[in-house]
Amino acid sequence: MRIATIIYHLALTFWVGGAALFTFTLTPTLFRSYPRDMAGGIVGVLITGYFCWGLACGVIALLCLFLTRTQGRSAKVASLLLVIMVSLTAAQAFLIVPRAAALKRDIPSFDTTPPDHPVRIQFRKLHGVSAVANLAVIAGGIFLVILTVPKTRDQDKIPAP
Repeated sequence: MRIATIIYHLALTFWVGGAALFTFTLTPTLFRSYPRDMAGGIVGVLITGYFCWGLACGVIALLCLFLTRTQGRSAKVASLLLVIMVSLTAAQAFLIVPRAAALKRDIPSFDTTPPDHPVRIQFRKLHGVSAVANLAVIAGGIFLVILTVPKTRDQDKIPAP
């Protein structure tokens, strides 16, 4: 099933690329460019789509991996890692983000609400859990991309264009 393998690779790279772009470029740029509350509001609007994208890519990758009927240790590792990544993304989308959004509604402004305010402390903890889960998904995706790099005879040479 060559097409399933191609779609698997596309889904995986779109997921990891999108996550890296959102995490390491888009979000920091927004927080550097706009006031904190405005940047947080923009990220809050985008975050649902971000996690939907991750879930869609993860489910497609998992389905394609199943369709390829690949067996062996690397296929088992890939399947397990994909299940973990999709589970982390689902937890973020359906548990963490809604809870964080509810807490955020109780914080009039991150600029004026003291950092030691109990709701801000709860929000910061949830944000920390979400950040760790997000980095774990990105790391897992990078590992899967590396795992699927074809083996060559001379791996130290980069092929000429």
